[in-house]
Amino acid sequence: MGCRRAVGQGPRYAIYYVPAAQSRLYRYGSAILGYDCYTGKAVDFSGKSVTAAVNWHELSREPRRYGFHATLKAPFHLLPSHSELQLVNALRNFAGLGHAVHTFVPAVRLLAGFFAVVPRDAEPALNALAESCTTIFDAYRAPITPQERARRIALKLNEEQIRNLDRWGYPYVLSQYQFHMTLTGKVPAGRRKAILAILLKAFRQIGVEASVAIDRLTLVKQETPDGTFRVVSEVALGARA
Repeated sequence: MGCRRAVGQGPRYAIYYVPAAQSRLYRYGSAILGYDCYTGKAVDFSGKSVTAAVNWHELSREPRRYGFHATLKAPFHLLPSHSELQLVNALRNFAGLGHAVHTFVPAVRLLAGFFAVVPRDAEPALNALAESCTTIFDAYRAPITPQERARRIALKLNEEQIRNLDRWGYPYVLSQYQFHMTLTGKVPAGRRKAILAILLKAFRQIGVEASVAIDRLTLVKQETPDGTFRVVSEVALGARA
């Protein structure tokens, strides 16, 4: 008999919005992070690493392994009773339900000490999509371990975030959620103005699209705790399974 996967072991999965690989927004974000989650390969930092003596490799070290994305269902281990194929099929079925394709105007802003691409204006539809992904795909999520819970609690979560953590496996969901696509780790206050200027210059130079469509969902996979996330499956919103 084969060994069954224990809860909390094996790869992690997440459901993201990842811009199309050929889009200028994706080229921008993956270049800033130095990683392409479609190919699993590093992206050259040239042109940024020498600017203002910024170590871009270090600045984007933490978000790099996740790839350039917006989280819709935070990383989780699969329940032992479910398979990757079942998760892929569930994502296809979900995407085929006829969800409207929404657009947003991208902007680079500071969030809790790090920089990210966010909608210029409030977009409730994007939060609603994330809420659906969080709740529906929770049926596939293995419970978080006591160690993971303790690590999260140590981040000084508020009461609602703790309730989210215990119910959904992640604190920043539902009313605590904000659609964003991370570009950097935490930036010291004294360097934020200079870093923002560099990010905005690159944003303009690459000609990031004035309007971005949330027209796809992406399943990504992290094979090992220290590994990077890579695209497993991509489905168009509104496409029939």
